[in-house]
Amino acid sequence: MFMQQNSSWVPIFPEQASTFAWQVDGLYFYLLAITAFFTIGIVAALIFLVIKYREKEKYATGAEIHGSIGLETLWSIIPFIIAMTVFLGGAIVYYNQYRTPKDAMEIYVVGKQWMWKLQHQTGQREINELHVPVGRKVKLTMTTEDVLHDFFVPAFRTKMDVVPGRYTTLWFEATKPGKYRLFCAEYCGLNHSGMGGWVYVMEQRDFDNWLSGNVSGQTPVEAGRDLFENKLGCASCHAGGPQQRGGKVEGLYNTDVKLVGGQTVKADDEYIRNSILNPSSQIVEGYQPIMPTFKGQVTEEQLVSLVAYIKSLGSEGSGATSTGSGSTGSGTSGSPSSSMPNPTNPNGGRLPTSQLTNSSVPGASNPNAPGNTSEPTRRENR
Repeated sequence: MFMQQNSSWVPIFPEQASTFAWQVDGLYFYLLAITAFFTIGIVAALIFLVIKYREKEKYATGAEIHGSIGLETLWSIIPFIIAMTVFLGGAIVYYNQYRTPKDAMEIYVVGKQWMWKLQHQTGQREINELHVPVGRKVKLTMTTEDVLHDFFVPAFRTKMDVVPGRYTTLWFEATKPGKYRLFCAEYCGLNHSGMGGWVYVMEQRDFDNWLSGNVSGQTPVEAGRDLFENKLGCASCHAGGPQQRGGKVEGLYNTDVKLVGGQTVKADDEYIRNSILNPSSQIVEGYQPIMPTFKGQVTEEQLVSLVAYIKSLGSEGSGATSTGSGSTGSGTSGSPSSSMPNPTNPNGGRLPTSQLTNSSVPGASNPNAPGNTSEPTRRENR
């Protein structure tokens, strides 16, 4: 079905297979042309001047030159124009590559020594391979379980660092079906050179057939719901009802969250992740930091699923400030870290106040803050 990408006679220039590949090549060849022009010109001028003004008389005195306004203006304006064209060209390419379209199909990527693990929104998983449809925008949300990696597809002329402890994104739109090499472009240990794979670009019909022919299992959203409601017991604090101790996560994503100290942050993927792993770092106004961390208890793939599930619950639209019912007892408005149950308590009940670093009673300034009620004890799946 697939043919390996064509290799030109110049191996450092793979074929162009994405919408912005030609822009990257255009800028690159422009820089090469400028470099070649000035290199050849300067070397030729040196040779000419050495020959023309070689010593003809011993101890001869050359004519005095007091400067040239025209010449000095010329060699100031020309470099300025060249520098600005390089800057503008680079800015345009950067803007096109790193402004992810809103209608892009999202795929989750987790790097580890020494492989790439990928999962589609429909649940299909791949290792060191990525299947995508031609002519469709694809967004990769990436993180790593260990060290720094770099996701690089030369034919698409795009790459992005995959950084421990945070999410990075990359997008592309493939323009022709084929099989293209995938590399890790950041030294990541002994077998770094073996951390590669293939990207398969398919016609939409072939891609749909590939999806239907692969066992999907749980989608990221379904896996996140299972973690949220059962395995981690987050719903016992964040679901609605009289026993609710934390804010609801419905409508949280992409809203503005007001923190202690007056700072406002956006509830994006990074915020939700940080709320789970480091809940005390961002305290929502009106609440106490009572939630323990889940760092070391959930994997990167589970974090991706939790974030996907919370994102699937929708948002109230950008610009909304979440300090009331959307806030949580841990100090992260509506996020899964806000007042999730203590993972160290095997019975699932609330720990005594003496074991918490701060008071477990939310601030009285918040009319929606839950009272000092006991937490349900359903944690058998924790």
